[in-house]
Amino acid sequence: MNVAIIFNHPYEGSFCNAILGSVTTGLKKANHEIDLIHLDKEQFNPVMTANDLKGFRDKKAIDPKVLEYKGRIERADHLIFIFPIWWELMPAMTKGFVDKVIFPGIAYDYTNAGNTRMKPLWTKLKGVTMITTMNTPKFLYWGIFGYAIKKAMMLGTFWKIGYKNRKWITFNKVKQVSKEKREKWLAKIEDKFEMLDY
Repeated sequence: MNVAIIFNHPYEGSFCNAILGSVTTGLKKANHEIDLIHLDKEQFNPVMTANDLKGFRDKKAIDPKVLEYKGRIERADHLIFIFPIWWELMPAMTKGFVDKVIFPGIAYDYTNAGNTRMKPLWTKLKGVTMITTMNTPKFLYWGIFGYAIKKAMMLGTFWKIGYKNRKWITFNKVKQVSKEKREKWLAKIEDKFEMLDY
């Protein structure tokens, strides 16, 4: 299986980086092919410019990095996002990736004249997994913030486009839990991605 990972965290000592290591180890154990798109190291520009918006209207992306990512993701059977939750949503680079790469003519197209119904264009893609970290307790993130990232990414983006196999894995209270618990989480995530089957 070809797996594309969209990763966003600027600090190499972060728990997100540890998760990336476990995901990668698990995938390699199962002999999956991995394409890591590290938004920070690749210096992806998340800003949507006036020219980008014209491209949105015309269904023709103009950012060379976006066009590169299009080709890389078209080869993927599974897409994995790994990023932290900051102020209840994703960091700017991840949001910019969604704005500029989950784009008409790139990730989806419209199926009616009114542009109200969509179909996915990444036809090889069988599944999308989102892995997030946060310090907010899970019950607060659900009760007060209504699982904001799930609504934005899993429903408001990938469900709306038509990608059916969607999973969200969240790690909460990361700073508060023990080192032993974080190590158990990492071992579990490694096992999970060794068994990935779309």
